[in-house]
Amino acid sequence: MTTKIKIDSKTARDKLAPRREPYFVRLSAGVYCGFRRLDSGAGTWIGRRRNDAGKQEFNSFGQFDTFDAASKAVTEWANGLKSGVQHKSTTVSDACRLYVANRRSEKGAANANDAEGRFKRLVYGHRIGSIDLSKLRTLDVEKWRDEQSAMDDEAADEESEKRAKDSANRNLTALKAALNYAKKHRLVSTDIGWKEVNKHKQVGARRNGWLHAEERKRLLDAMQNDLRTLSLALLHIGARPGELANADAADFDRSAGVLNLTGKTGPRKVYLSSAALEFFAALTKDKIGNAPLLTQADGQRWTAPAWGVAFREAREAAKLPDAVLYCMRHTYISEAIARGLDVFTVAKLTGTSVAIIQSNYGAITDNITERLNQVSAFL
Repeated sequence: MTTKIKIDSKTARDKLAPRREPYFVRLSAGVYCGFRRLDSGAGTWIGRRRNDAGKQEFNSFGQFDTFDAASKAVTEWANGLKSGVQHKSTTVSDACRLYVANRRSEKGAANANDAEGRFKRLVYGHRIGSIDLSKLRTLDVEKWRDEQSAMDDEAADEESEKRAKDSANRNLTALKAALNYAKKHRLVSTDIGWKEVNKHKQVGARRNGWLHAEERKRLLDAMQNDLRTLSLALLHIGARPGELANADAADFDRSAGVLNLTGKTGPRKVYLSSAALEFFAALTKDKIGNAPLLTQADGQRWTAPAWGVAFREAREAAKLPDAVLYCMRHTYISEAIARGLDVFTVAKLTGTSVAIIQSNYGAITDNITERLNQVSAFL
């Protein structure tokens, strides 16, 4: 009597003898899901389908944890072939290039260039780009997503990590759009390799970073002197922490009342208030040339991991668990606008755009508009 093969549970698969020929079970007419047990004890899944000409077609699906996941992939593959999916090798890079060409034709150069820039940085020439679409796995895409947002140090600044994850989310959206385009045009039969890969959660929304006066005092009082100096510098001009960390003493021009900074939007001149001018003058006393503008207690430049650790200690002592160093920038921008400085000037001084400020600080800018409207009513 022939023993019926069972591969639908790990226990059953573990009892199978290792062999090159897969153990197949029937899923539907002409469609079979197979499991090849290796000498190491691991195994891979194989799909088999009889086409309209009566010939057998095979596809390797690599590893799945469960029979249900493997059989679903085989079924979608078989259905795709039946409906006319092209049975030829198409890599992730191939799919991305086809998608870019479509975007250029359908949406224009700007849309296509944005997608192409992401793929050049993160897909073409990278491991994921060389993977055949039919062999792409959820783990491949998850690993690709997570590598983009990985910090070099566990103590990296939280706001920087949040922005890195937000960027990874946008890159994932572009990649999935390209892969879905390939599936739509029958270059692959199933989206099982990427459909279940989700974005990082709770990183797209802007943190409520404004700190009122009492909170600022509590935080500053809880800081070591070096971190307190860095925080005060940020509160004086609203720069990004990294911009000040990279600045040299020579970047401060006392006679012009300007601090020259370079950031994500390029170089800019930050014009200083009288209080800020006095602060940076004291800070640069006895410093020349390329000496760091701001340093840690040991004389080294600030880094994101260093201020991440120090700030977490201060916020715990101040009982402000949601605060990050970037809040100092948010606070400056909020205060500047609330006190009547026009949005264009604030954007120019802090190295951002009017649109970003209006988007992130809408409640404050709306208030200014209302006040200006009241003034204009008297004209």
